[in-house]
Amino acid sequence: MLSKTANSALAAAGLVGGYAVARQTGNRQLGGAVLAGVGSVCTYNWAKTSGAGRAAALLGTYVAAFGGSHPLAKKIGAWPSVGVVAAGTAIASQALSKS
Repeated sequence: MLSKTANSALAAAGLVGGYAVARQTGNRQLGGAVLAGVGSVCTYNWAKTSGAGRAAALLGTYVAAFGGSHPLAKKIGAWPSVGVVAAGTAIASQALSKS
């Protein structure tokens, strides 16, 4: 199991990595697989350390960040958008996780 800080960083890395893989390969499904795989690991860790309710809330944050990055990208650009939502997800994970 990962520490609170490591899991928060992993969640942010999943958003950044998923986008980077999709962008570099031109394969959105592969990027989505990275995003989903990392999200699964994070959710497992959140559930183990913080309970099912917090895990569900943090998974919702992770998914909302992914969805929210798309309209935000139209306003500030793709990479800045991914950075903003990744940072927001990491902050939410730090704030809501118990350990």
